[in-house]
Amino acid sequence: MVKSNIKMIQIEEDIVLRCQRGEKEAFRRVVQTYQRMVFSLSLKMLCDEEEAKDMVQETFIRVWQSMREYESGKSLTTWIYTIATRLCLDRLRGMKHTVPLPDDERVLRRFASDADSQRALENKEWVSIVRLLAEGLGEKQRLVFTLIQLEGLSSQEAEEITGMDAKQVKSNLYVARQTIREQLKKLGYDTD
Repeated sequence: MVKSNIKMIQIEEDIVLRCQRGEKEAFRRVVQTYQRMVFSLSLKMLCDEEEAKDMVQETFIRVWQSMREYESGKSLTTWIYTIATRLCLDRLRGMKHTVPLPDDERVLRRFASDADSQRALENKEWVSIVRLLAEGLGEKQRLVFTLIQLEGLSSQEAEEITGMDAKQVKSNLYVARQTIREQLKKLGYDTD
């Protein structure tokens, strides 16, 4: 596995060097590799499919413009997550507060009662579920919850992306989980 990580780092470094020289084909490979990741994060953060699509474009514009500032030896994935996260937070600050809709609760109930919980959710279902569960979360809590619980990143990766220390990440994740647990209890789900 170590060899695989070393090879991945070498591939990233090669691609980054080519991007820094202005090679559009190399950058196209970066976009193809990371666009799903950025879309997933953006959709969960912004709860709007069109906004998430716009965010993917904005993120990769920023990545292209900032490529010369990328520090080799750092994870390209973490660097791109950081850019996308900051752009999402800026967008959230500029957006009106999104209130869960009655249909959001129906989607959550249908998903929770589905015997095959491994089935793939469509984007609209993710939006409904996240919008409902994230109601009442602060921006940092929502960010940490999205990165760790929904995107599956480690606490250390969340620290790098958000610029928070370990204690702040842990605290925000705890509050987010407690808030979501309360949301589920309000909907009649026993979370214990």
